Amino acid sequence: MRARRVRLSRGLSATAILMALALGVSGCGTDKMSTGSIGRTSSQPVETMSSGQIHAAAVAIGQTYARNPSDKRIAIKYATVLQMDGDADQSLAVMRKLAIAYPKDRDVLAAYGKSLAANGQLAPALDAVRRAQTPEYPDWRLVSAEGAILDQMNQKDDARQLYRKALELKPNEPSVLSNLGMSYLLEGDLRTAETYLRSAAAQPGADSRVRQNLALAVGLQGRFDEAEKIAAQELPPDQAQANVAYLRSMLSQQNAWNQLKKGDKKAASTN
Repeated sequence: MRARRVRLSRGLSATAILMALALGVSGCGTDKMSTGSIGRTSSQPVETMSSGQIHAAAVAIGQTYARNPSDKRIAIKYATVLQMDGDADQSLAVMRKLAIAYPKDRDVLAAYGKSLAANGQLAPALDAVRRAQTPEYPDWRLVSAEGAILDQMNQKDDARQLYRKALELKPNEPSVLSNLGMSYLLEGDLRTAETYLRSAAAQPGADSRVRQNLALAVGLQGRFDEAEKIAAQELPPDQAQANVAYLRSMLSQQNAWNQLKKGDKKAASTN
């Protein structure tokens, strides 16, 4: 299973797997790309919105974007919400146009890298993020973003080295600790993943995405009640229950598949 394509229900999925290896950086600015509210359209955090609410937000921000497509802040916000709405192609088109207009802007290059990575264009994404970085004044967000891309390219050791470098630049940063935890989760080391994610969730600046990642790591270990309690801190009860129900189903199917494979091996050995 390609982890970045796993879709749980809204909330645990979009932020937890798809780039909770947090390419959700704003580059160097203060505006977070994939967390927090979406500004004038709503004061509700994006991570806790239903799919219908995110689609409505995408339409509303799209109207603002159409009036002024060269506005960097609006364009990045629009691309982010489009991506969460499942329209990765249009998100990339918005960012590609912005990157042409702002070819040396660090925020734009970082956001462009995120859109490229979300579309599976990992090598160009890596190039964009690296071009956004200033070696003499490294930005921890970009270091972490580079690590997230390398994780997607299965370069785990290099990715984790970058996460640790980011933590040297920004000690105890919850988003980086979360990335490090998710790196181990994607490798299947759930206990190590949980350790880092618990540390991330305990930090003062931890956001909804971090705690949803922790809920995912706990749920994947079969501790569903605990996972639901963690998820319920961020999501409406029905969404939290739906996420955990999906996890139960996914793990049940996985166990059934493993049993089938064991049966096939046993049958083959007796022939």
